[in-house]
This record gives sequence, C-alpha cells and structure tokens, in this order.
Amino acid sequence: MPTRSNIVVFAASNSTQSVNQRLVMHAAKMLQGDLAESVKIDVLDLNDYEMPIYSPEREARGIPQLALDFCEKLGAADGVMISFAEHNGSYTAAFKNIFDWSSRIKKQIFQDQPVMLMATSIGPLGGQRVLAAAMGAFPSFGAKITSNFNFGPFSEHFDIKTDSFKTARLAAELRESIIAFHDALPAT
Repeated sequence: MPTRSNIVVFAASNSTQSVNQRLVMHAAKMLQGDLAESVKIDVLDLNDYEMPIYSPEREARGIPQLALDFCEKLGAADGVMISFAEHNGSYTAAFKNIFDWSSRIKKQIFQDQPVMLMATSIGPLGGQRVLAAAMGAFPSFGAKITSNFNFGPFSEHFDIKTDSFKTARLAAELRESIIAFHDALPAT
C-alpha cells in the first residue's frame, strides 16, 4: 500500500461561521475524494492556537507552546491548503498573530512544501487583496505556491446545503487548482 500524503488544511480565520472554513473543507474533500487512498487530511482550527499578541518583549520571555505546536503541524505536512478570510483588506488578526509567532521559530515556516491558497468572502472581490498579500509574501517563508483560487460573493456562488458550487465554472477552476496542488506533492 502506498504511503499517504499528510495534508494540513485550515481557514485563516477564528470565526466559527467562517465561509473560508467551508471552502477549505470543500477543497479537502475534493482532494481526498479523488485520491482517498493516498491523502490524510489534518484540519487545524486557529481557535486552538490562541496566544498573546506577538511582541519582541514577549518573545524574549519565551515562545508559546501553541506556536511551537502549530509549526510542528506544518513541519509534519507534505502540503498545506489555506483559505483566507479578509479583514480590512488583509489577514485576520488571529492568523497574523500565529503567523508572526511561527516565523520567529522558523522563518521558512512552510519548509518548501507545496501550498494551495484560497479566499472567499461575502463581498464581490472574494478576498482578492488578502490572497494577493499571501501570494506575494509566502514564498519568502518557504511556501511553494502551486495554485490559488478565490471567488465572491460566497452565498451567490456556493450552496451550503449541498456543499457544492452553483456554477460548473467555479467548480472546474477549483478542481484545476487542486490538481496542480496534488501534482506538486512529494511522490508517495
């Protein structure tokens, strides 16, 4: 039996009603549905990594165990799928804090792993600005970005009752992004 790829997935949001959580879970199910024998999904919840706001003074007192745990999860992955919520055109405070702490442990927090980036929102831009910020920044932190996908408004294009896209075009675009991500995973 082939070795399974370990894929870490999370929404870069601490909202319990996150549309980005729905999107990343939908993408993970699509990936696992096509490759059930070779993919193990490890879902992270940013609420499990809540810690003091990063500052150099707090860092001098020691790195929180939760930041170490988050980095360990990323390090154990063969690939990462992230869907970004956008707050005022940027990362959510919850994600930014975890990202800041993690980068102090290891600047290359993604450790040259394949990373698929996504975003959606209730608005028409679908998280374009936060996705662009991540696309620009993450390669400097060891992300091998394989693909990206975004759309908005969420409720106009995604049916939460059926957990599916209302338009074939968006479903096909997401599938193409997932295939590019899968093809970049290490051979198992």
